[in-house]
Amino acid sequence: MNKQVIFNLPVKDLDKSKAFFSALGFSFDPRMSNESAAFMIIAEGSIHAMLTAEAFFKTLIDKPVVQAKEANEVVICLICESRDEVDALIAKAVAAGGRTPHPPEDHGFMYDQGFEDLDGHLWNLVWTAPQA
Repeated sequence: MNKQVIFNLPVKDLDKSKAFFSALGFSFDPRMSNESAAFMIIAEGSIHAMLTAEAFFKTLIDKPVVQAKEANEVVICLICESRDEVDALIAKAVAAGGRTPHPPEDHGFMYDQGFEDLDGHLWNLVWTAPQA
């Protein structure tokens, strides 16, 4: 069975969020997008996010929407192919208006850094050394 991950993220301004993630190199499937949500492709065929306008997101749940700039419930972690890819994506995120909540961490066998997107969602980018 081909399993895929699709997670929903509430966003304040859908157009600004699409522009932010486009600047990081992610693309969108217009067939599964409208004025309330945008289907973002992170890794073709396996990892996707539905950027969902907060007003619409509220119709999908029966609890308050967490304001990610004030509190976080999850950190989204993406595995990168190299340290350079980690650094390049972080640079793109910062240039597009994101921020880094901590400096890079280099453990020798593992390198990571995170960024906060426009809505405060935390993303962690990780590279690990291949097994010797």
